[in-house]
Amino acid sequence: MMSAVHSAQSGKEFAAEPSCWQKYAACGGVEAAVFFSPEGERGDARSRRELRARRICQTCSVLGQCREYALGAGELYGTWGGMSEADRRRHAQ
Repeated sequence: MMSAVHSAQSGKEFAAEPSCWQKYAACGGVEAAVFFSPEGERGDARSRRELRARRICQTCSVLGQCREYALGAGELYGTWGGMSEADRRRHAQ
């Protein structure tokens, strides 16, 4: 059974499955390269890209649902719910 997640910003409930809330995401229509690092990306380039992704996430009405999905699904790559790959690894420890 799928759990419902409540968005404090919109007051709406969304299922925890991504297809139900992704259409409300602030990242919709943004190039995926903002959220996923290219092969070999390191240092300042990675930090700048992740900062840009986080800024988009900060404006998102479904940030919590996105984060919950990424943590629950064990997403290994990309910025989800304002959390980078490293953030999620630290959270899992």
